[in-house]
Amino acid sequence: MRDTKESRLLLVLLIAIAFALITVDIRGGEESPVDGARQAAASVFGPVENGVASAVDPVGNAIGAVRDSGERHDRIAALQQENTALKQKLGSDDRNRSRVRELDNMLKKAGTGQYGIKGAEVIAIGAAQGFSWTVTIDAGANDGIRRDMTVLNGDGLVGRVTTVGPGTATVLLANDPDFTVGTRMEKSDELGFATGQGDRPLAVQLLNGKAKVRTGDRLVTFGSAKDKPFVPGVPVGTVVRVDPAGGDLTRTVYVRPFVGFTKLDIVGVVVQAPREDPRDTVLPAKPKPTPTPTVTVTVTPSPTAGADAGQIVDEQR
Repeated sequence: MRDTKESRLLLVLLIAIAFALITVDIRGGEESPVDGARQAAASVFGPVENGVASAVDPVGNAIGAVRDSGERHDRIAALQQENTALKQKLGSDDRNRSRVRELDNMLKKAGTGQYGIKGAEVIAIGAAQGFSWTVTIDAGANDGIRRDMTVLNGDGLVGRVTTVGPGTATVLLANDPDFTVGTRMEKSDELGFATGQGDRPLAVQLLNGKAKVRTGDRLVTFGSAKDKPFVPGVPVGTVVRVDPAGGDLTRTVYVRPFVGFTKLDIVGVVVQAPREDPRDTVLPAKPKPTPTPTVTVTVTPSPTAGADAGQIVDEQR
C-alpha cells in the first residue's frame, strides 16, 4: 500500500475500531457481543493449536518437570509418583491392546464372510432381563439394530438380538437353553440343530442318524430364511463327543463353542447379510500338528569287544 493521505486515514480508522472492539469485549465479559466470533475462531484454529502444542509439549513438559522437581518437590517423591502413573498407564495400555486385538479379529471375520456389522460393547449381563444367558450391548435402534439379528465376535457365533431399545439391545447367547440354531458340518455338509446347555457343550442333533462324525469336526451356522435370525457361515464350535449311532433317525453330538461366553467384551451385530454363503471360509485355520521328535542312537562296538567274546567262548569250551 502506498503512503498516501487516504492510506494513513484508513490505518487510523482500523486502529480506532480495534480499540473499540477490545473495550466492548472487556466490558461485556461472558456476554460479550464478539464472543460468538471468538468461539468460531477457536473452532477453526483450535485443532491447529492442539497439533502444534502436541509437538511442543513433550519438550516443555520435560523442562517443567525438571524445574518443578527442584523448586517444589522432593525428587524421590516425584519419581515414585511418576512410577505409579506409568504402571497405571501400562495397565490401561494392556487393556486397550487386548481390545484392539478383539476388534481386529472380529473385523477379519466380518471381512472374510462379507458381513456388514455394527460394532458394540457388552455393558451388562444377567438373568434380570428374563433369560439365563443374556448380555446388553451399547447399540440399539438408533444405530440400525433390529430384533433377530445375528451377533458375532472374533471367535464366532455369540447369539441373536431379542430386545431393542433406542440406545441398547439385549442379546440371547448361544449357550442359553432357549437358544437353537441350524448348523452345517464342515466339508460333509451334514445339517443339524444346536441347542445351548449353559456352561456345558452345545447339544447338536444331526438330521442324518448315520452321519459319520469324529471328534474335532467343526460346524458353522446354516442360515435362516431371509437371513433372520441367522446369517450363514458363522463359526459355531468343535465336536468334542459323539453319541454312538443306535439306528435312530437323528444323531446327537456335543460341540464346544468357539466363543467364551463368560468373557465377552467387543461384539458385532450383523446388519447386512453376505450376498453369497461363505460356507467354511470363516472358520479359523486348523492348527498344524506338532511333529514328534525322534532320537536315533547309534552304538559303536568297542575294538576289544570281539576279543573278549572269543575269550569267553574258549573258556566255556
